[in-house]
Order: sequence, then structure tokens, then C-alpha cells
Amino acid sequence: MEEARIPGYFKNKGILITGSTGFLGKILVEKILRVQPDVKRIYLPVRAPDAESAKKRVETEVIGKELFGLLRETHGKGFQSFVDDKVVPLAGDIIHENFGVEGAQLAQMTQEMNVIVNGAATTNFYERYDVALDVNVMGVKHMCRLARQCPNLEVILHVSTAYVVGERQGVIQERPFKHGETLRGDDARLRLELDVDAELRLARDYQLQLAGDDAEQKNERKAMKELGLARAREFGWPNTYVFTKALGEMTLAQELGGGGVPVAIVRPSIITSIQKDPLPGWIEGTRTIDAILIGYAKQNLSCFLADLDLTMDVIPGDMVVNAMMAAVAAHASPPAAGQQRASPPTVYHATSSLRNPAAYAVLYRTAIRYFSAHPRVGAGGRPVRTRPVRFFATVAGFTAYMTVRYRLPLELLRLLSLLLCGLLARPCAELRRRYAFVMRLVGLYGPFALFRGVFDDANVERLRLAMAPGDRAAFNFDPKTVDWDDYFYSIHIPGVMKYVLNK
Repeated sequence: MEEARIPGYFKNKGILITGSTGFLGKILVEKILRVQPDVKRIYLPVRAPDAESAKKRVETEVIGKELFGLLRETHGKGFQSFVDDKVVPLAGDIIHENFGVEGAQLAQMTQEMNVIVNGAATTNFYERYDVALDVNVMGVKHMCRLARQCPNLEVILHVSTAYVVGERQGVIQERPFKHGETLRGDDARLRLELDVDAELRLARDYQLQLAGDDAEQKNERKAMKELGLARAREFGWPNTYVFTKALGEMTLAQELGGGGVPVAIVRPSIITSIQKDPLPGWIEGTRTIDAILIGYAKQNLSCFLADLDLTMDVIPGDMVVNAMMAAVAAHASPPAAGQQRASPPTVYHATSSLRNPAAYAVLYRTAIRYFSAHPRVGAGGRPVRTRPVRFFATVAGFTAYMTVRYRLPLELLRLLSLLLCGLLARPCAELRRRYAFVMRLVGLYGPFALFRGVFDDANVERLRLAMAPGDRAAFNFDPKTVDWDDYFYSIHIPGVMKYVLNK
């Protein structure tokens, strides 16, 4: 068998990883340290007021996680000295020039840097527009400017999202955005000019206007969120998150796509728990489909807007990281004097809908099976009976049901409570809470459950086929190898219960 190449690439390399406190960032840091202990150094900029605070944050939010248990076991008593030698926490933030790093530390970092992985992002769908632009766009611009100061830089990998394509249908190609491109379609009457710098100015000017009007903090936050959503929809995107991630991709291509360092963009779909290593089922936070799963587990979810026959494009977190590392090794090109190394960024869809599609019905079916076999325990130690969820494949059907099931009863309860001097206040509040919970979930995640696109992964397939046989098992990112029923039943749902709900 041909020897593995990917671990060898990372030997003696200096790597900068933004977003290391996030889910994918942690998996990436752990994997590099585990498969290539001879990595030179991994720089981790994190938001912190000083170096000591940055070190503490990396220790508690990254290295101290259960995810690093296998690595800790491998190194035993030498684990801490190994980490201290290889991992460099930086008090910095991507919203600042040079990430806020200065002086001798900046000089050393730029000299040692061979790889930059930009995984930092704000993933709030309805974030304040100024905040989303600062992180998802200006953060990319600052990363590009920093890259130009790194004489030994070999490759940049940028983590985006497959859903930068908005609500497109059909087969979606792995294609970078053209600068100023919108999702308004081919109709010339609908075309609008999208200027990234103009959007940055608009957000800044609007914030200054609100400050000049002495807007309360709560009102300012609401206004900035509404601006982001309005601008996203103006150009054809469904929310602020995917819009600003698309703007970030455009910025990256404009800044670095014409020459210099090779650039790859990895666009994952819905990321789920680790499938294989180092810790099957490990997950952090409430991710897209998991919010629905948790609502079902707690029996707070009676209905949802979703077509169970549509494909649920999910990909385990370790597969995404494996694809990222393979892309880095494949694209890296040592700098040479006078050599033009780069072309437009190569896009990789870390997705499953084309090669191993799973319908939403798979998740629902396995959830029923899992919770029937492992019933939750309620008050008094009694098992909680698993009740079915009603799914609606159309907005009209869902709206009609919510009106009959919640809105009309709420209005009736409100009137009766007034007549009875508040005697029905508690059941009214409980019904209102359940209504708000369902509507919030549908508002956030309903568009994913009605998404009708299929992500082509021709570039990812070429990357897979080019891998050395020795890399294929340790860096597997082939969705065809996943049995979704078994994965959800044996790995993902137990992982959500253990690591998210602490059950």
C-alpha cells in the first residue's frame, strides 16, 4: 500500500487556525496534533484581553475538552508539555488588522506560517448586520492582508457553508462566486449591483445614525438585525448568515484569487457529530437538525414544517475536517520567486445529497426507534411516552394547523382569563410558550427542511480519488461509507443526548 501523504505534509509546518473554539476548529486542532505530532506550531487566535487570558481560554475551550482524551492518553504525563510546545494561543480577533497581533509575535508568526485555515464565523442566521460583516467579511479581508506578509505561506483554506447558494434548486455546482454576483436570477429587470465595500459603508453609516439618534441598545440591536435581513433578501439570500458568508467568499476571491497563494474553499452542509475518530458521537452546541431532535426528545415539539421525503444533506464533523486536511495537502505549493501559483479558488462541497442522500424521514424514523428503546425519564422517575410529530410539507398547511392548534385557543384562553380574573394565566402562558418554541424553530430551520437543491461534489470526488491508499482510511470523507440509519441510531442521537443534553 502506498504510504500516507497527508500526515507527512503537516510535518514541520506552521499553521494558523481561526475559529479554533468552534466545533470544526477543535476537531481540526486535535486531528493535526494526533496524526502529526511533529507539526511545528499551531497558532490559535482567540478573543481575549491578554496573553494569559488567551492561554486559559484555549486550555478550557479547546484542549481541555473530552475530544482530546485519546491524545491525552497517548502522551500521558507529557501531554501538557507537548501541547505547550506545539500550540500557541494568541490574544487576537479577526475583526482587527493582523488579528490584533503585534511586534515580535507578529514577526515570528508571519515568518513561520505555511498554512492558514480560516474557520472563524458568526453563524447566527439573524445576526446584527455590522457584527456579521465584521466577522464574515472584514475577518476575511484581514486574513488576506495577513497572508501577504507571510513569505513562506503555501496554502489558504477557507471554511464557508454549502448554503451560500441560497434557496436554489436542482444540482448545484462547486463554483466560486463572481464579485458582485447576486441570486436574483437571469432576468435583467431583477439584477442589482452588489458592492461589498458599499455594504460595509452602509452598515457603518447606519450604526452611526442610530448612535446619533440616541437609540436604546435594544432598539439599535433590533434595527441592525432588520437591516441585515433586508439586505440579504434584497439580493436573493434568505438570511444574514449565508449572505455575509457569500460576501466573504467574494472578498477572498477578489483579494487573493488572481495570483499568489493557492486558495481552497470548503463548503459543508449540515454538520453532525463525529462518526469515527477520535470520539464517535461527540458534538458541541445545538446544531441545525439537533434543535429539532432535542425538541422531540423533550416532547416540546408537536409539529414542524418539513417535507420528510426531501433530502437532508448532513455530513459528520470528522469527515469535514478530513476533507479540509486533504484539500490543504493537495493545494499546498511552496513559494518560488516570480512564480504565479494561484488561480480562482477551488470550491469543495463537503456534502452527502448527491452520493448518499438521506431523507428527513430517516432521522424521524430512527428517533422514534431510539426513544422507544431508550425512553426519557420524566418527573417522578416515570418514562416519558414518545408522541408522534405532525409534519407539514407546505407553508400553507403548517400555517392553517398552527392557527387552529395554537392561535385560536390562545385568543380564547386570553379572553377567558380576563373574565376569570387571571385564573387561566398559567395554561395560557404554557400554550404561548409551546407556540413560540415551534415558531422559533421553524423560523430558524424550516428553510433547510424545504431545501430542494442537490450539491454536486465532483471536485471532492477528484480529491478522494487522488488520495494515497494509505490516507483513505485515516482521512475518510466519502459519504457513501455512512449507513445513515445506523449512524443516527447508534452514534448521533446518543451523542446529542450525552454531550448536549447531558443525559
